Amino acid sequence: MGGAKAEAPVVISLRWLALPALLACCGCQSKPALDFGAGLDVPYVQTSPGVVHQMLELAHVRPGETVIDLGCGDGRIVIAAAKDFHARGIGYDIDPQRIAEARAAASAAGVSSQAEFIQQDLFQAPIWKADVVTVFLLPPVMDRLLPRLKSELSPGARIVSHSFLFHAWSPEKTIHPEGRTLHLWTMPPRAQ
Repeated sequence: MGGAKAEAPVVISLRWLALPALLACCGCQSKPALDFGAGLDVPYVQTSPGVVHQMLELAHVRPGETVIDLGCGDGRIVIAAAKDFHARGIGYDIDPQRIAEARAAASAAGVSSQAEFIQQDLFQAPIWKADVVTVFLLPPVMDRLLPRLKSELSPGARIVSHSFLFHAWSPEKTIHPEGRTLHLWTMPPRAQ
């Protein structure tokens, strides 16, 4: 006190504190394609094509089903669902740059009619029509999303997460392709 200048508080974004955990859980040995984007709380981390395929296999995606990817990034999961599994895919991302990339990639892959990309906050995205929901989100975001998933998804809908778990719901299956970790949950029948 006594005329001493108070130091400014140090502010550290929680997203940067979560970064080491994200990289460790993802099995990233080298520098990944990682981008938080301006003001985004969830980083963009690319998923390899092999892991994308394993996510869709783990979910048992069938032709004609709807796959929704929350935080879709460049759209690779939605595009693979449309191209390789003959499903309809919808990707939601708040970052307009990622949505533009996803739309261009869907056009290049010839699946624009089966793969739709919408710039929208994942907490506002309509998910009720999903047969499969895919996520690669940090645990606090997943936990915040869980009540919506449980109330809006139909019984039998599947959720696949790359790397992270819900704190209050254990997965029914976990696999480890390419040194990554994927988790599966299936929505149970509704209580009568």
